[in-house]
Amino acid sequence: MNELRLHGYWRSSASYRVRIALNLKQLPYRQITHDLRKGEQTEPAYRAIAPAGLVPALEFEGYAFVQSLPILEWLDERWPQPALLPATPEQRALARGMASTLVADVHPLNNLRVLNYLKSDLHQSSEVAAAWMQRWIDEGFAALETMIARYGGTYAFGDQPGIVDCCLVPQVYNAERFGIDIAHFPRLSAATAHARAHPAFAAAHPDLQPDADPA
Repeated sequence: MNELRLHGYWRSSASYRVRIALNLKQLPYRQITHDLRKGEQTEPAYRAIAPAGLVPALEFEGYAFVQSLPILEWLDERWPQPALLPATPEQRALARGMASTLVADVHPLNNLRVLNYLKSDLHQSSEVAAAWMQRWIDEGFAALETMIARYGGTYAFGDQPGIVDCCLVPQVYNAERFGIDIAHFPRLSAATAHARAHPAFAAAHPDLQPDADPA
C-alpha cells in the first residue's frame, strides 16, 4: 500500500492538523471517515489500526502512524520540503514547545470525549462545559500569545507556515465553534488569520471535507 490513507473525522482538530500538513507538502491522500458522534473510532476494525481508538491514524506502506504531532514530524522527515520545522536545533525546540502547548496542554482538556464525560457521566450542563473549555483555552492561548510575540513573524513562528500553525488553526476553529472570543489575543489572532489565507489551510477546513455534516 503506497498511498497515504488518513483515518479521521471532519471536525477532529487532530485530523485537521494532519490535513494541513499534507496539503502544505502537496501530498495526495485518501480520507477514511470514522464518525466520532457514533463512536465508530472504537470499533474493532479500526482499533486493529489504531489501538487507542482515536483519530487520526495515517497508513503508508504497511505502517499505521498515530498521534498527530508524531505524524507531522514523520511527514517532515519523509518529505523534507517544504519544511514544517525551522532550520536550527534551537528553533526546532522552540517550535515544538509551542506546538506541544496546543497539542498537550489545551486540546486534551477540550476534546469530544472529555466534553462528553463532563456532560454525560458527571451530569454537568452545557454552560459548565463551555466554562471549562474557556478556562483551558484562555490559559493555553495566553502562553501562545507571549511566545508568538517572541518568535512569530507573519506566521506563529517566523515567516513561513509550519508545525505551530498546523496546530494553532484547528484549535482556534474549536474555540470559535464553541463561541469563545479570542480577540484579546491579537498576535495569535493575526497569525491565525494569515495562515487561514494560505490555500493549504483553506482546503483543510472542516466544512470542505467529504464527510462534513454540520447537522
